[in-house]
Amino acid sequence: MYICSIFTKIENIMLLQFSIKNFRTFKEKASLSFVASNYDKGTRELDNIFHDTQFNLRLLKSAVVYGANASGKSKLFDALMFMKHFVINSSDESLVIKKMYLEPFRLNSESANSPSEFEVVFTHKNVMYRYGFEINKDKIISEWLYYKPKTKEIELFYRDGNKFETHDRNFSKGKLVINEGLVRENALLLFVASQFNDSTSMAVIDWFQELNIISGLEEGEFKNNTIGKIKNNKEKTKIIEFLKVADLGIQDIQYEKLSLGISDDLNEFYDQILDIDPEIFSDVSTIHNIYDSNKKNIGRVKFSVKSDESSGTKKFLYLSGTIIDVLKTGGILIADELDSKLHPNLVCKIVSLFNSKLNNKNAQLIFNTQNTNLLSSGLFRRDQIWFTEKNKLGEAKLYSLADFKSDEVRKTESFEENYIRGKYGAVPFLGFFDNLNNILLPYENEGQKD
Repeated sequence: MYICSIFTKIENIMLLQFSIKNFRTFKEKASLSFVASNYDKGTRELDNIFHDTQFNLRLLKSAVVYGANASGKSKLFDALMFMKHFVINSSDESLVIKKMYLEPFRLNSESANSPSEFEVVFTHKNVMYRYGFEINKDKIISEWLYYKPKTKEIELFYRDGNKFETHDRNFSKGKLVINEGLVRENALLLFVASQFNDSTSMAVIDWFQELNIISGLEEGEFKNNTIGKIKNNKEKTKIIEFLKVADLGIQDIQYEKLSLGISDDLNEFYDQILDIDPEIFSDVSTIHNIYDSNKKNIGRVKFSVKSDESSGTKKFLYLSGTIIDVLKTGGILIADELDSKLHPNLVCKIVSLFNSKLNNKNAQLIFNTQNTNLLSSGLFRRDQIWFTEKNKLGEAKLYSLADFKSDEVRKTESFEENYIRGKYGAVPFLGFFDNLNNILLPYENEGQKD
């Protein structure tokens, strides 16, 4: 297998930083960075780091987020999902829908009536971009786009309400749509400019479209992709290899189109339905070996994924197509509850695919989890481990293990043990459970005679 040198220039679509402010449980600004820390320089450098020689950056291939229940882990990913959908669908009709999802921090009287802020820094085709906006439920408060084709960051536009400053030469089409009065107060200039074929705006939107943001609890989000691949023999082979690595006992997989006894005239319509949701009138079968009493292989048996396989096997199978795609193209996979239904060892295997020299397209994986085993797996550097923690006012904050001083958190210490005992914070305070003794004690002797 050809493995690309880590110093080779690749046209990556890598995420460098994502920041939010006043969105859901995050009142103050929170930033998730993928720029590697010098604290950990030398630790898993060849496996976990991509060296971007274009901008002289060391970028992380993965990050994991820990925290107590309701501490903001999922809300962090919700914010990026919101930003993606709003950028791609900035129109009158979609804004009505998005009003239901744009929610500022409501536990503070000032922030409840203030705008929410979003910003991403990323690379796309050897250019660095910084794009963001402030919005409320009615309009765009501010919006900005900078890009860095070489060493200097250049402002393409800055918007303050209905006032715009644009770069005359490098954002001429954006200036044209502004002068024509085509940018509504509730629509993003980026989106409008892309509709008029502004190449820079289109590149930014293309990056957002390439983001894979999924919920590990909702298999329908990635199921159809995998089923489509199983219908293709070449793609199916890759999935079978992926499943064999997981040691699930699956030797082969087959796409099963259920027979409805319809006429030939309706077959085309039937195929269109299958493309929309293939699981409605189709199934995937897994093939397992059969053994006799002497443990000799005597044949094979077919299982239905729907009814015969475990929920964990089903999820791993359906997830395989997306993971293969991201690794193949060098994309970004953001997974809420990645480990749901999956054995900890399987999650470790998935992470190791990204934190490896074999990840030669420098794909990125970002996920949250409660699986503390990963902290002792040796797969992560300190700058890849993040935490969300909520204070008494209900405000969430986001911080990395690399934010601690080097004498507070050493490379060689047990991250899992120290996290569980609360050294890094981001764990639930369970002292109130002690009060249950006082509550339950009166019922201990209830029903007994004196």
